[in-house]
Amino acid sequence: MSNSTDFNSPVIDCQRAHRSVRHYTDEPITDSLLAMLIESAQSAASSSFIQAYSVVRVNRPVARERIAKAAGGQRWIEQAPVFLVCCADLRRIDLACREQDRGELEGWSEHSLAAVVDCALFGQNLLLAAESIGLGGVFIGGIRNEPQVIADELALPDLVMPVFGLCLGWPNERALQQPVKPRMPVELILHQDRYREADTDAIGAYDATMAIYYRERGAGARMDDWSAATANAIQGKKRKHMLDFMRDRGFFKR
Repeated sequence: MSNSTDFNSPVIDCQRAHRSVRHYTDEPITDSLLAMLIESAQSAASSSFIQAYSVVRVNRPVARERIAKAAGGQRWIEQAPVFLVCCADLRRIDLACREQDRGELEGWSEHSLAAVVDCALFGQNLLLAAESIGLGGVFIGGIRNEPQVIADELALPDLVMPVFGLCLGWPNERALQQPVKPRMPVELILHQDRYREADTDAIGAYDATMAIYYRERGAGARMDDWSAATANAIQGKKRKHMLDFMRDRGFFKR
């Protein structure tokens, strides 16, 4: 069996070099390039090939400003050459079911989950395609702070739900100098046959690694580690409105 060091993969190199890019040059992304990236992203796997996603490109400055404010003041939403909102979309599936006399969708959790997973796979494929040609980007989960603002600005109908935003652009020098954030060791992620509880010593070692990263990364440096940052993020972003919002849109109703 080949050792991992025996392989030379530009795709893996690109994946390992990923960093969130929030600062861009003024160089535009052409419509033809964006279309190519979208088409490449569509090659992502899809549950039963339902392709339950749509993406809305937001150009209007007023809409970007309102979305940036709703997302917690993330100014790169306004500044990025391209800003996209990726949506779980069950409308086409609902149309297909009704036209085939199989009945309309009723908000089943399985259908909703499949659409959210489809959307996430599409989004990751899109960013990876962009990074492979030198672009950079950052996902914007903050659009779920006030999802109704996004739905109103983009005129999203029922059965379409905004899941995350994506800023894209050519990284400037500041962005290129940002170090890659250390990921957890594989031993904490990979389980053999049965799930095992996380090794607290391994978590502690990773916390120490992340504390060094946060302290030394330059602009935006902070005194923090993975456990503290994760606890603060998760407990501070409960977004209690999301279940009602999703159900109002026709998702996760049963």
